[in-house]
Amino acid sequence: MEKSEKLEAYYENEHPFREGIVFLREIALRTEAEENFKWGIPVYTLNNRNVFGICKFKHHFGVWFFNGVYLKDPKNVLENAQEGKTKGMRHWKFQSLEEIDEKTVLAYMKEALDNQKKGLEVKAEKAKKIQIPEILQSELAKNPKLKVAFDNFTPYKQKEFCEYIGEAKQEKTKLRRLEKILPMIQDGVGLNDSYR
Repeated sequence: MEKSEKLEAYYENEHPFREGIVFLREIALRTEAEENFKWGIPVYTLNNRNVFGICKFKHHFGVWFFNGVYLKDPKNVLENAQEGKTKGMRHWKFQSLEEIDEKTVLAYMKEALDNQKKGLEVKAEKAKKIQIPEILQSELAKNPKLKVAFDNFTPYKQKEFCEYIGEAKQEKTKLRRLEKILPMIQDGVGLNDSYR
């Protein structure tokens, strides 16, 4: 499917927030941003840099500002996309079409584009070496095929598996989680692939 077809399908598919995202698109198209489709959502770019995206979820829809941390946010509407993990991204959520103040949304989008022109963006940190939990390390050492399968994952997906086990407080929970992920690793399925 072409980019334009994916964009049209995203906006035309029946969804409780269809009217809301279509209205946000109309606002976005009045800016100088280029409309793209990445990670399953419309993403608006400037000079091939991600500036904002329009997203829909089960209980809300809204605009993601990739470097929203630099927005002034006079209406105090922006939320950290994932507290403790996300450094730059901010999300403006809506529950209904009526909540959208067209002029304000346009002003936020234009400010985000201006910030991009100024080069205001959060740089990705160098990934730290992944700490593989002992119980997973032990399984990988025992099974060469499992080790190869694990090594074939991107560092990000490896980290997800490691954190999933490492964040468990009790040993029985760690073992239960290990039991869950071993077949996933063997089959080349990432921990959160079903959400991507």
